[in-house]
Amino acid sequence: MQPTRPGRPDPRAAAQQAQLAAAMSGAVDLAAVKARSEAAARAATAPPPSAEAPAGAPGSAVVDVTEATFQAEVLDRSFQVPVVLDLWAEWCGPCKQLSPVLERLAAEGAGSWVLAKVDVDANPALAQGLRVQGIPAVKAVWQGQLVAEFTGAIPEEQARQFVTELVRATTGGAVPGGDAEEAVAEDPRLDAAEAALERGDLAAAEAAYQSILDAEPDHPEAALALRQVQLFRRADEAGPDALEKADAAPEDVEAQTRAADFLLGTGNIEAAFDRLLDVVRRTAGEDRDRARVHLVELFAVVGDEDPRVGAARRQLMAALF
Repeated sequence: MQPTRPGRPDPRAAAQQAQLAAAMSGAVDLAAVKARSEAAARAATAPPPSAEAPAGAPGSAVVDVTEATFQAEVLDRSFQVPVVLDLWAEWCGPCKQLSPVLERLAAEGAGSWVLAKVDVDANPALAQGLRVQGIPAVKAVWQGQLVAEFTGAIPEEQARQFVTELVRATTGGAVPGGDAEEAVAEDPRLDAAEAALERGDLAAAEAAYQSILDAEPDHPEAALALRQVQLFRRADEAGPDALEKADAAPEDVEAQTRAADFLLGTGNIEAAFDRLLDVVRRTAGEDRDRARVHLVELFAVVGDEDPRVGAARRQLMAALF
């Protein structure tokens, strides 16, 4: 396996894009809802959410959403940061308890996630499409798909936990830059690293990519390629007996992460994700957090365009909250 350079065509992209568009169909039955691939393209050129924009205005960390703006402010935006829907109504007493809490948390988030407020009385088609059974209803959207939800007013600490785990399981708290990503010009340093990969010299490739990042920490292609090479090295070091060792020691989190690395490095993506999801579900504290962090790192290696990552993220959210 060789790392995919983001600036070059990927033969898997068309098939993955079709799978994602199919997965999105029917999520919300509105005429304005476009294919996921189109939403991702629009998000790539849109400015990121801003904690400085007035609350309720487009682009704010807290935005009022209608049927007309749902596509741009929720679906498109969810390809930049997770979006939390707050479905409420003026007559709803518990809504008036929960909404200010969510608004305060969104302001604290400083653009790492967006709170999208939907008046269900004014937007009945949205409420129906989102299958709202009662309010207040809170639903989290990431990459155009619902990934977590709850109904009813909850204490602030529980609400904080919800958004914290959401951000951890999706972006890790990163706030997108204001400019669309541009293709990086051909870089001879990348060619040198790829030549090392073709020779099978993972150590040299890792050193080459790391050298690029030492000089240019924000280099997008080198950062992704380095994560991939490091995975391949870990998978190689783990060896084929990693699975047997992990099965013999189910409580050993390090053994489970090595086994997941081996599985991913050999192309068994779903099995790698499932193994770490199982650790997250049955552990707590530091062990659970180590498994979660490692799983999110594997998501970054595979890439959010892969539908298996979206499915695993939803399972991770369910396991965490």
